[in-house]
Amino acid sequence: MPHNSNSGGFLPLHGGYRNLLSYQKSEIIYDGTIYFTKRFFKKFDRTIDQMVQAARSGKQNIVEASMASGTSKEMEIKLTNVARASLEELRIDYEDFLRTNRLEIWDIHHRYVARMRELNRIRNGNYDTFKKAIENENPEICANAMIGLIKVASYLLSQQITQLERAFMNEGGMRERMTKARIDQRNRNK
Repeated sequence: MPHNSNSGGFLPLHGGYRNLLSYQKSEIIYDGTIYFTKRFFKKFDRTIDQMVQAARSGKQNIVEASMASGTSKEMEIKLTNVARASLEELRIDYEDFLRTNRLEIWDIHHRYVARMRELNRIRNGNYDTFKKAIENENPEICANAMIGLIKVASYLLSQQITQLERAFMNEGGMRERMTKARIDQRNRNK
């Protein structure tokens, strides 16, 4: 749902975060983290709050970055990177869970990693796409599925940041658009 307050103005279209693959993956990660922490941690374990907050921060910062993009490319880049950093923190929590429970952290050659790649290629994938892995009876499968999703989301966010950098270099930021709009308006009034 993009927004533009003035179709002839200097504010670019912004919003539309629900169309971003990084947002879609982060929503699955958030929902999966809620499920995982309720299932594998004791009710008052502080790790629950830490993991849920990291998952939420990953998702919510994508939203905030998308909405801020209309007025600040700098803020959009910063918030997108905060989302990536939050998800990295969450990935380490899942790795800690596996390590401290003496469960395997899958490498790229693990037989189930190929299946995760297939699932990640499914167009319009959602929680149900990954439910069998996320809600598997084996905690090793659950945690590694979440790690796989986080790696994909982090990669997508890295690509977004690279695209945002390029766009800023080619198109400039808000002040440049404002100046150009004002000069164009003066020229039209002459």
